[in-house]
Amino acid sequence: MRASSRPPAETTAAGYFGAMAADYDDFIRRAVPRYEEMSARLVDYLPPTAHRVLELGCGTGNLSLRLAARYPDAHLVLVDASPEMIATTRARLAAAHPAVSVEFQTERFESLHLEPASFDVVTSSISLHHVVDKAPVYAAVAAALAPGGTFRFSDQLGGSATNHGHNWRRWLDHCREPGNCSEADIQSLLDHAAAHDHYTPLDEQFRLLAAAGLTDLDCVWRNWIWGIVTADKPA
Repeated sequence: MRASSRPPAETTAAGYFGAMAADYDDFIRRAVPRYEEMSARLVDYLPPTAHRVLELGCGTGNLSLRLAARYPDAHLVLVDASPEMIATTRARLAAAHPAVSVEFQTERFESLHLEPASFDVVTSSISLHHVVDKAPVYAAVAAALAPGGTFRFSDQLGGSATNHGHNWRRWLDHCREPGNCSEADIQSLLDHAAAHDHYTPLDEQFRLLAAAGLTDLDCVWRNWIWGIVTADKPA
């Protein structure tokens, strides 16, 4: 029998999420406070029209479905490192938006080859904190944006030395509320965070985005460790 080249689920972020693809939507709504509000707010800050849209980390397609509804005539390029997540999103889009023009790439963000000035919008939901070195990813995003293009993402952010611990504890308080997460769920999240999460504080996010050549930097929504960051490429 040929040995699988894929690492065990617990050794990669893609493996972790791929193993829970069937349960992810229920789990994320229990584990992330105000998840629906954050998702709606992210879309609210996207431009009204776009021709080519790149989503980094499509997961099970929650943001992808919103993008297809907002930009029915656009070409969507959806990226995720998990084949299971890609399969789930593909099926959901085919059922809900069969006419959408969509391309899937099973790839890590760090390995993407993006054509210069090829997207009007680049967006992402709760995925970029899996990237250790964000500088080259942000530089690639900036280069891939057409002049006047926009970069919008929600993510888990680092806080100040004083505030990060407070934000973390409030998140765990939420997880422990009745009906949200079991102690086994919480331990799984903590183990995953220790192995795969890299929380970048907002001021460092802004520094990296500015170094990539993006402007009009803002944090338009924040709730504990989650936030929405917006940036634009000059026209």
